[in-house]
Amino acid sequence: MKTAEDFSSAPTDYNLLVPDGWFQISLDPEERDRSIIALTELQFRGVDNAPHLKQELMRDLQKRAKSAYGIGGTELYLSLLTAGPVPLASSLLISVPAADEWPACSDAEELAAHLAERKPWEDAELGVKKLEAAGKAVRVRRRDAPDPENQMGNTLPTTTVTYYVPIPATKRWLMLNFSTPVDPLADQMVDLFDTVAGTLHWE
Repeated sequence: MKTAEDFSSAPTDYNLLVPDGWFQISLDPEERDRSIIALTELQFRGVDNAPHLKQELMRDLQKRAKSAYGIGGTELYLSLLTAGPVPLASSLLISVPAADEWPACSDAEELAAHLAERKPWEDAELGVKKLEAAGKAVRVRRRDAPDPENQMGNTLPTTTVTYYVPIPATKRWLMLNFSTPVDPLADQMVDLFDTVAGTLHWE
């Protein structure tokens, strides 16, 4: 497996491993609705008396998918995992921001310094972490107040972990944005997010 340092030209793709039970929603406008219908049918399998909730879920997923695509999103994963009766709700959005929307930083250390200057991070963790196969990345963990309007009525704080990974031999960055509203299990979910990020490698 090549590491980030092995590339003299830009990689053609990336790959990473996600847990069984994470459902991928295609962000391609031509495939988006098909993915959303499949996920909705899966979630409401055996439930025939909740058409309003079903439509509400579909509208929320469409809104999230369109928003993700608009900011350069390439893949969106939603967790269907449970621990007994408790849903382990979480998501992963992978995106590649446009070059003109991103600071001209050459490596992870420079970007970390740039981010630290732009925003106070008293309630967040910001640092540089080495990913085994993808090289150094900026990692930011933060805890945000609940946003019921945009999170289907969620009233719990959301823990977010974002990895900013420089794409070798380019001036572009790959972003892995993990989030979970499962506040009591936030640390365990973050451990899972870090494990998934650690599988990232370039093709």
